[in-house]
Amino acid sequence: MANLLLGVSASAACFKAAALASSLHGKGHQVQVVLTPSAAKLATPLQFSCLTGRSALVSEFDGQGVDPSGMDHISLAREADLLLMAPATANLIGQLAQGLAPNLLTTLALAWESDKPRLFAPAMNPAMWAQPAVQRNLNTLQQDGWQLLAPAEGHTACGEDGHGRLQEVPDLVSAVEAALAAGGKA
Repeated sequence: MANLLLGVSASAACFKAAALASSLHGKGHQVQVVLTPSAAKLATPLQFSCLTGRSALVSEFDGQGVDPSGMDHISLAREADLLLMAPATANLIGQLAQGLAPNLLTTLALAWESDKPRLFAPAMNPAMWAQPAVQRNLNTLQQDGWQLLAPAEGHTACGEDGHGRLQEVPDLVSAVEAALAAGGKA
């Protein structure tokens, strides 16, 4: 099976990321979860560690990393077969589109080799999703080779309806497996 990186940013949809990590692990994949510092305030790294059997990471500098030399962003990017950002907030999408790297997750995204699959599954308020700046950033990421797993339409955590819901876990798992199969890693 494949080595997967699951990047989790701060969204009310973090609970789906936990279910996603569990489902991917249950299918035999090695799942390494990396959370943004803000995401770690919504869902604990321990929760993801329990679901995947691997320590979930937040910082490259907290002594919990995978590379004793302190180069987790490089080690993680090299050993994984696929990178999935789910949920991907407007903030994370903007950082990725602009090449900004304020944390371990965005730094490893910059170190990711462009010939390996990179997917992102947005989750945000429908008005945020519709913003021209967010749409520009989405287009930039797609032009850069990221595969968009577009949000679903429906009721969002903020109580509004529209596009912005993170896709359901089975749909995300199917997208991951399709991307792996396309790359010969399934």
